[in-house]
Amino acid sequence: MSLQKSLVKIYRNNGLKAKLDSFTIHKDQCGPMVLDALILIKNDLDKTLAFRRSCREGICGSCAMNINGKNTLACLTPMTEKISIYPLPHMPVIKDLVCDMKQFYKQYSEIKPWLHTSKKDDTIEHIQTIEERRKLDGMYECILCACCSTSCPSYWWNSDQYLGPAVLMQAYRWIEDSRDENTEERMDFVNDAMKLYRCKTIMNCSNTCPKGLNPGQAIGKLKQKIEQSHSNESFFGRGNSA
Repeated sequence: MSLQKSLVKIYRNNGLKAKLDSFTIHKDQCGPMVLDALILIKNDLDKTLAFRRSCREGICGSCAMNINGKNTLACLTPMTEKISIYPLPHMPVIKDLVCDMKQFYKQYSEIKPWLHTSKKDDTIEHIQTIEERRKLDGMYECILCACCSTSCPSYWWNSDQYLGPAVLMQAYRWIEDSRDENTEERMDFVNDAMKLYRCKTIMNCSNTCPKGLNPGQAIGKLKQKIEQSHSNESFFGRGNSA
């Protein structure tokens, strides 16, 4: 009885020439996930293969790549008979499956993703109600793997200005945090034709998120919150000037 096999095709690029390499994997030689196959290939078949990985539990986001046409995590993707693996699309490739993430992390840093508070005593607890805390569900779980942003056509063509689904969802996560005191400044920062409104609600981001999150919905709520804030300002502005 022949062993069950998988044909694994992997994009290779060392900066000189791009190609596809094929490897045949016996499924009993490694674990059940695509990442297990990649580790086997690197350890036993081709030590020059480059890819990122760390936790192997869908927590760190390091092994994000395009597998069989979908952006996902290699550690959460089961092996199939035929597997095609590419780096995340429309990202500069350093080598093989390793992308240059500098722009993505730069944009993340621009939203200042930490709690802004005037409290000077860091021993005082920041209290939230259960309802206030619940507003962060579906956003705080983001692992910044960039699967959503690199599936977005708007981000492909405008990543130098458009913040992209992952960063915008994290911006909204801090705007919705009841403990944060920088809400207006945060909304002013993202309220821009390119930073936020290049989102055309294609929803590729939500369809591909390996954690099952909904960045498209978060962006929609962010737009509504900004528009509501401006509507209130206009209304009260007219009242004050009357």
